[in-house]
Amino acid sequence: MTGKLPFEALSVETLAARLGANAALCSHIGKDTSRWKVREVGDGNLNLVFIVEGAQGAAVVKQALPYVRLVGDSWPLPLKRSFFEYHALTRQQARAPGSVPDIHHFDEGQALIIMEYLSPHIILRRALIEGRQLPNIARDIGLFMARTLFRGSDLHMATKDRKADLALFADNVELCDITENLVFSDPYFDARMNRHTSPQLDSIVAELRADRDLKVEAQRLKHIFAANAETLLHGDLHSGSIMVTETETRMIDPEFAFYGPIAFDVGMLLANFWMAFFSQCGHEQNGKRDAMRAYLLDVTVETWSVFRSEFSHLWRTEHTGMLYQKSLFEDQGDRLGAEQALDHMLHQVWTDMLGFAGVEVHRRILGLAHNADFETIADADLRATCEAKALKFGRHIAVNRRQIHSIDEVNTLAALIEREDRI
Repeated sequence: MTGKLPFEALSVETLAARLGANAALCSHIGKDTSRWKVREVGDGNLNLVFIVEGAQGAAVVKQALPYVRLVGDSWPLPLKRSFFEYHALTRQQARAPGSVPDIHHFDEGQALIIMEYLSPHIILRRALIEGRQLPNIARDIGLFMARTLFRGSDLHMATKDRKADLALFADNVELCDITENLVFSDPYFDARMNRHTSPQLDSIVAELRADRDLKVEAQRLKHIFAANAETLLHGDLHSGSIMVTETETRMIDPEFAFYGPIAFDVGMLLANFWMAFFSQCGHEQNGKRDAMRAYLLDVTVETWSVFRSEFSHLWRTEHTGMLYQKSLFEDQGDRLGAEQALDHMLHQVWTDMLGFAGVEVHRRILGLAHNADFETIADADLRATCEAKALKFGRHIAVNRRQIHSIDEVNTLAALIEREDRI
C-alpha cells in the first residue's frame, strides 16, 4: 500500500490484506497475516483505532476518517489531522522522551499511523472511575507538560525553527475550530449539538447561559486561545488522552496540536482531575470514596507543583530563545531580573489555567463531548447532583481566576462545594 492510492477506511476484515506488505508493521508483529488478530477498539469521537496482534508482537493502527465519528458524515473533517498528530508526536518524543508511543510508520495519503501498542496500559479516565490511586501520574504529567510546553516555545527554540513550526501547525484549522466553538462558545447558548442531563440541570443551565460575567470571561479565554501562539500544545490533554500502568504514563492523541497559550494544556488537564473529584459520589457502589477524593485533590497539587518546578528548572538551564534573553539579565549579573520575569510568566499561566479549566468543566457537561466520569453514573438524579456541583465550581474559577492565588484555595473551594446538599 502507498500513499498514492485513494483513501479507503480500514476495517477488521480488510486490514490484514491492505497492510500485509507494510514492512514497519510486519517487523513488529510478524509477516504471516494468517496469524494476525485484528480488533477495533476506538472509543473516541473522531477516529478508527485497531490493535493488530501477530506471532511476534502487537501494534496499533490509527486511521482518521473524513468526518467526526461521534456525529457521522454530516460533519465532514479533513484527513490531514493525522498529519498534525504524527508531527506532534515526533516533537513530543524529542522534547519529553518516553512520554508518548513510538511511531513505526506514517502514511499521509491513507491518514494512518502505525505505532507502539501500549500494554498493559489502560486509559487514565477508566482507572480513576475504578478508584485506582496511581502513584506516578502527577509527576509524569507535570514533567510532560513543562518539557513540551517550554521546549516548544520562543523561550527555548531558535526563532526561525519556531516560526516554521508555527506555520506548519497553523493549517490545523478545522480542529482548532472545534475547540474554539465546542469549548468556548457552544456551552453558553442553546447550540444544536449540545446536550445535558435534563430536566434536572435545566435551571442551572439557564442560569449559566444568562450569566454575563461568565460569558465575557469565556470569550476572553477564547481570545487568548486564538491569539496567543506561545507554544505547541497537545491541544486535547485530558484523562482520556493518557494511558497508564502503576509505573508508567504515556500521552496519546495529539491531533488537536496547535500553537497556543501555555496555560491551555495545563488547565484542560487539571479540569479533568477536578471533574473526577466531583464524580466520586456516583461511583460509591462498593463503599465510600473519601480516600479517592483526597487522592485526586493531592494529584492536582502535585501536578501543578511538578509543572512549575520543572518549567522553572528549564528556564534556568535551557533558556536559549529570544524571549527574556540572557543578554538583558544573567549576562549582566542580574539573576533577580530573570527570576522576576519567570514569576510574571508563571503567574499568567496560573491565572489563565484556572479560566481554561473552568470552561473545560462546562463544555464536558453542557456541550457535545461528555466525560465518562459523569456519563457512567446510571442514576440521573445522582449524576445531575455531581454535575451541578462541578458546574458551580467551573463558574467560580473561570470568573474569579484573578483573585485565586493558590491551588490549595481551589481545592478548598472544591471540597466545600462537594459537601453541599444535593440539587
